[in-house]
Amino acid sequence: MTAGTRARLEELEQSELDPRSSELLVVLCWLVKDEVAIDEAELNAARRRAMFVLAAGGDPHRDLGPDSIAAERLAGELDTPERRAELAAALEALPADGLPAVASAAESLRSDPELAWRSFALSLLADELADE
Repeated sequence: MTAGTRARLEELEQSELDPRSSELLVVLCWLVKDEVAIDEAELNAARRRAMFVLAAGGDPHRDLGPDSIAAERLAGELDTPERRAELAAALEALPADGLPAVASAAESLRSDPELAWRSFALSLLADELADE
């Protein structure tokens, strides 16, 4: 976890996002994405295939949700028990004490591993879209 993680979590708390919003869940997963070991070549290939799925459905820059076909495809391709365990540990380690909305969102992710994994995949896809 980087030193700036707490500051980013405080910014998220101040944004007044609903703790159940997919946006907050995805950002929390994005903050811990480097804690989940995925070979760069494997990640790039899986993201490229997900982007093709996204482009086949229309505008590849439209808003995405955790239930989008592209996010589901990416989640399925990268899914391993080890990676899910790494994600769970990273979410557990988030310094969210004193940040009720962030803590609630993190707890939602920890209590629903499937939601956490889809949100993680969506954060990786959003990362790819932001780089374009």
